[in-house]
Amino acid sequence: MSLTLTTPYTEAPAPALAPRELETLRHIASGCTYLQAARQMGLSRHTVDAYLRRIRAKLDINTTAELTRLAISLGL
Repeated sequence: MSLTLTTPYTEAPAPALAPRELETLRHIASGCTYLQAARQMGLSRHTVDAYLRRIRAKLDINTTAELTRLAISLGL
């Protein structure tokens, strides 16, 4: 399942997030550290970091607070 979003500043659709990116976003927004999210997902901390870098790049998001706000707005 991929998700297409609109960015908060434009009506243009943002790039879709892959299922693992959404899962990573959900874990981080729930308060998990990168290491905790990695363990729950069966991944390395570096892979979780890579997913979050991709999410930030796709959606032009710079902080964890912005990621959390996005997750909340998506109901994750």
